[in-house]
Amino acid sequence: MNTRRRRFAALLSLTLALALLAAACGDDTSESSSTTAPLTPITLQLQWVTQAQFAGYFAAVDQGYYADEGLDLTIRQGAVDIVPQQVVASGQAEFGLAWVPKALVSNEEGANLVDIGQVFQRSGTLEVSWADSGITAPTDWEGKKVGTWGFGNEFELTAAIELFDVTVDEIVQQPFDMSLLLTDQIDAAQAMTYNEYAQVLEATNPDTGALYTPEDLNVIDFNDIGTAMLQDAVWVNADWLAEPGNEDIAMRFLRASFRGWIFCRDNFDECVQIVLDNGPTLGASHQAWQLNEINKLIWPSPDGIGVMDPLLWAQTVTVATGQGVIQAAPADGTYRTDLAEQALASLQAEGLDTTGAGFTPREVTLNPNGE
Repeated sequence: MNTRRRRFAALLSLTLALALLAAACGDDTSESSSTTAPLTPITLQLQWVTQAQFAGYFAAVDQGYYADEGLDLTIRQGAVDIVPQQVVASGQAEFGLAWVPKALVSNEEGANLVDIGQVFQRSGTLEVSWADSGITAPTDWEGKKVGTWGFGNEFELTAAIELFDVTVDEIVQQPFDMSLLLTDQIDAAQAMTYNEYAQVLEATNPDTGALYTPEDLNVIDFNDIGTAMLQDAVWVNADWLAEPGNEDIAMRFLRASFRGWIFCRDNFDECVQIVLDNGPTLGASHQAWQLNEINKLIWPSPDGIGVMDPLLWAQTVTVATGQGVIQAAPADGTYRTDLAEQALASLQAEGLDTTGAGFTPREVTLNPNGE
């Protein structure tokens, strides 16, 4: 090779090397300069400890739905001495779950809360008695010892007592279990479909040595007698919501949460396991029972999950004012549907079923003590 060709070849090699180096440096620069927008930290205050009552929120964290919305959600467990709506009103959490009448009481005390997502479409409250008690209707509470937990959970019961003009022997303060019924210290006990009712069915009947069955019990469902009140809803502080950008955060929170509940409806076993992974205090069969019952309270949602049924709102307000729980009907704007509807529109555009019109509950077998 002559000198000119050698110089040309060397120059070409150097040029190619520099080009490759520049390209490599360009890639490194691109990687180092690309940044992911930081997630917005938000907090959700639960009403109680980790259990399937809140499965949709835990599932949405597990599946990355909040992160997909640019949100970093912290879930705070509840306790007897924690009032979620007060936590929200004081600015310690952006979102809180609370029964509607309890939040309305807080509003009359100056809390300024707004229901932006009515997740539960129906009440889960029962009054349970033994089948041989003869208590099959509210009028049968006449002269009986009737239990309730209090703490604002008694309104459906006391409204029914008034509606049916019943004089009970005593309204008894229950612990948060079914021990007073199981030991025959009261004639009827308050129970949630998804929790305390299952506690009875997980207990052993001393007469048979087997677990109690639904046939051993009479159940009065407050949805059937006209005093049911709306329960788990997503509440925010109206002042927080009015701040620039927060309506969008709230809508994204709802969208991720609804996606979580849809996941739990359609991926039942995986959702139960997510709950167990986050809070193994309650047994697997109890959590499965609970999720099945919670799904019944959510689905079907005729107007879409989280959208308020104005007739059920009106019934809740009527019961609450009639009982003196609140002194007057709440102001217009105490609940909003627009943010939930925005969230649903995008989920529906993805082809997700947001109403659950074809939802079918499962058959869940309870084990002793819910294991």
